[in-house]
Amino acid sequence: MSQSFLLRRVSGLFHLSRKTSLLSGGRLFSSLEPEPLAVTEQNHGVRRIILNNPKKRNALSLSMLECLKENILKDIDSPELRVILISARGPVFSSGHDLKELSRTQGSDHHRRIFQTCSEVMTLIQDVPVPVIAMVNGVATAAGCQLVASCDIAIATEKSTFATPGVNVGLFCSTPAVAIGRAVPRKVAMEMLFTGTPISAQDALLHGLVSKVVPEERLEEEAASIARRVCETSRPVVALGKATFYRQMSQGRDAAYATASRVMVDNLRLRDGQEGIQAFLEKRKPLWSHQAEPLQD
Repeated sequence: MSQSFLLRRVSGLFHLSRKTSLLSGGRLFSSLEPEPLAVTEQNHGVRRIILNNPKKRNALSLSMLECLKENILKDIDSPELRVILISARGPVFSSGHDLKELSRTQGSDHHRRIFQTCSEVMTLIQDVPVPVIAMVNGVATAAGCQLVASCDIAIATEKSTFATPGVNVGLFCSTPAVAIGRAVPRKVAMEMLFTGTPISAQDALLHGLVSKVVPEERLEEEAASIARRVCETSRPVVALGKATFYRQMSQGRDAAYATASRVMVDNLRLRDGQEGIQAFLEKRKPLWSHQAEPLQD
């Protein structure tokens, strides 16, 4: 089977016709029902989650956050799931929190629930055992920018922009700063936070907020290519590596090396760890088992 054919098969899941019904959470929505806040589809190991509220600029309302959390966690331990892609309909990837939910009339308890749920979603993205990739084609501001910064990989189109403009409406982007401050240099983050001035996709790439910048017409193809490469690897090896990366990044140098060294040994005890080495020595493609249980010493 050729690589181009595989790419076409994976790319096929990215094109949702507006004339067709939408699948979300295993349920088929007809044109007579209100569209879900997020649309999901899964094929060939790749789950696509599409923010689906363009009329409200895909705001991360409490309902949207809960929907996003549910769609990320669904069958998260299934060996059939290998990659999660997050994208959005419309010209705005996400404008961040719904400011109507943050008015005084909603009360502090409701506000706490919103920010707690948002924090849960952002940390969940980095805690799940599969890579999560943001596909940005438009504006990502405030918590929407936080969502991009929280993903493992982010691909943006040339027209995309990123900003933390909360300071301009009297609400400093303190929670987005957690993710953004860990993705870009401190002084870049502080300028974004203090001024609210948007940065271009190329500046976002320069400073590490996104992984790649591509023309709009190549966004789907690039995401499909990365997803396909991940699907060719061992799920438990990737899961172990992702968890270790985030763990050691929060440690000092010596502790990080100690952690990583222990995990390298654990990796070698995985069935797929030994299969990969054996396949290399035998000059053949590995046959992954995708089993997480370690081999017995």
